[in-house]
Amino acid sequence: MASFHGNTVVNLNDDFFDGILHSAPVDGLCRRKAEAVLAEAKATAPVGDAETEHWYADPAKHPERPGAYKASLHIATVERAHRRTYMVVADSDHAMLVESKRGTLARALKKAGK
Repeated sequence: MASFHGNTVVNLNDDFFDGILHSAPVDGLCRRKAEAVLAEAKATAPVGDAETEHWYADPAKHPERPGAYKASLHIATVERAHRRTYMVVADSDHAMLVESKRGTLARALKKAGK
C-alpha cells in the first residue's frame, strides 16, 4: 500500500501490520475490553418486571421470561480482513427496543472506554 503526499512515497508492509493485529497481546486486549463491556452491560441491564423490562410490549402478546434481555447478552467473535474483533451482543427478541429506550450497551461501552 502506498501513500502519497507531495513528492514523498510511503510503502507500508501490510503483512507486518497484520501480524501485529493478529498477535496474542492485541487479541487479548480486545477480548478483555469486550469482557469489561459485557460485565457492565449485565450489571446494568433491566431485569423483567412491570417497571423495567416489560414496558416494551403487551405481556399478553409477548410473554418473554423476566431477564430475557440480560440473559441474551454475550460476546460474538467476528473475523475481519485484518484482525479478529469482539462484539457484545444482545439478541433477545426485544433487544433493539430495550437498547433504544435504555442505551444499556452504549453506556457500557462508554464506561469501559474510560
